[in-house]
Amino acid sequence: MPSTVIRSFKYAADRGELLIEFQSGRRYVYLDVPEPVYAAMKRAFAKGEFFNSRIRNHYRFEQRSEHD
Repeated sequence: MPSTVIRSFKYAADRGELLIEFQSGRRYVYLDVPEPVYAAMKRAFAKGEFFNSRIRNHYRFEQRSEHD
């Protein structure tokens, strides 16, 4: 199901980084995210709800520009 909050996301397993692009166009990279958390997000029906309950406020993050 398409998310009303998250446009796309991808995971860099070698760095444990989860890059999330929101529908607003803002992009953030979440650091030290374990691969099982990413896998669970992929399986989640409601990506925004999963993000709010399992990622937001649980991992350090950095905002990225649209060119990063």
